[in-house]
Amino acid sequence: MNWRRPAISIWNIKIVGIPLSGYNFYEKLKSWWTQSSLCNAMGMIRFMLPCLFCLENCKERDRKISEEQSHRENNGDDERTENLASQSNEQSEQCCGSNGICSHEVLRDGDRDSASKVDPNKFARKASFKLSWWCKGDQSDQHKHDIVSFERGNITTAERSSKQISLKWESQPQTVIILTKPNSTSVRILCAEMVRWLREQKKLDIYVEPHVRAELLTESSYYNFVHTWKDETEIMLLHTKVDLVVTLGGDGTVLWAASMFKGPVPPVVPFSLGSLGFMTPFHSERYREYLDSILKGPISITLRHRLQCHVIREAAKNEYETEGPILVLNEVTIDRGISSYLTNLECYCDNSFVTCVQGDGLILSTTSGSTAYSLAAGGSMVHPQVPGILFTPICPHSLSFRPLILPEHVTLRVQVPFNSRSHAWASFDGKDRKRLAAGDALVCSMAPWPVPTACQVDSTSDFLNSIHDGLHWNLRKTQSFDGPRDT
Repeated sequence: MNWRRPAISIWNIKIVGIPLSGYNFYEKLKSWWTQSSLCNAMGMIRFMLPCLFCLENCKERDRKISEEQSHRENNGDDERTENLASQSNEQSEQCCGSNGICSHEVLRDGDRDSASKVDPNKFARKASFKLSWWCKGDQSDQHKHDIVSFERGNITTAERSSKQISLKWESQPQTVIILTKPNSTSVRILCAEMVRWLREQKKLDIYVEPHVRAELLTESSYYNFVHTWKDETEIMLLHTKVDLVVTLGGDGTVLWAASMFKGPVPPVVPFSLGSLGFMTPFHSERYREYLDSILKGPISITLRHRLQCHVIREAAKNEYETEGPILVLNEVTIDRGISSYLTNLECYCDNSFVTCVQGDGLILSTTSGSTAYSLAAGGSMVHPQVPGILFTPICPHSLSFRPLILPEHVTLRVQVPFNSRSHAWASFDGKDRKRLAAGDALVCSMAPWPVPTACQVDSTSDFLNSIHDGLHWNLRKTQSFDGPRDT
């Protein structure tokens, strides 16, 4: 006979019309096996393998249930709940890693619908999307690979790739937050115009900063529909409501937008209205065209990695007693501040000694920040999608001290030794300056939450255009063609 593998459910298995469940499965299956003479041996083996697998699951599950019931009778429900939560966390870490997100997670309509019924007064659920990489120039989908797909529209982890990453919306974006450069009349006018267009033409819910909402209401009561937040608690929950972030300003506005999101960051659309534009490829004059294309998708994005920093004081009892985490998109700088003495910094990489920095200080930079302070200190310009950490000294008192580029998976520790003549100072993206006394240490590693920024063309084209336009990289007059030549 030609047996095919049947569809089997653990708790309701039917063999020749007999429903089986739990422990009864084994006895009846054995009886049926001895009485049956119609099946050939190979066919039965093919049939029994999945059944025996399900049998072991049944036994294991029943055993756990009986143990939990006995445990609950002796120790109460609270302890049982803690044990179940612990088991769930262990399984989650085994499947998903420390970040708790599986790269093979798929969208489930049922889960989304049930989540949306929790509170009818909430905003529409977040837009979901899928990330994939592709090779430029490939006409077919053979080299396309989905690398991550999330139900709630949060990029919390993604496979590092040197290829271009594409974002495709799987449900329509509903909520946009607009962040603006302060004290700019042109930006304020553009913001009001963009808010009106997004509301009337795209029917989107819009968030702005509290002072921007006050300015809009001063101009007209029409902007009453605009939302804002009141305190830090509401800012921490913005990523659960917002599908898209629009920035109006320069690179500083993009840094400000990234600093607002301590965890997952929605896709950012940066418009150039500032003096620097390494991360702002979109021109404000064509904002309708750009936003219309982005809302429809798919769009190319650049995953800009961030550093996660902790300060460990000398008085800390263990390495877990820290200040932070502090997330930076450009760089963290450790310098000598106003002291006239050289900094003295001991540097370690994954507990291996690297060097002792003697000079004005040290820069630990992301590749997105390679065109900022690190470049001015002699570091190399690096494509923002290259996963790495730049290790750049500031005016080192050694001619052989050259910058390094370290892999993304390392953990760096910079410590002020006890024999240092002065304190050091750490600043994070140019803000939140902290003093590091003798014995204090700064620990940096790659954060699991990148900042996804939309590209006008693709990440490589945008990067090259930015260094040509912003830095006038290698711009010189072409050598005259009518001079001496090789014969």
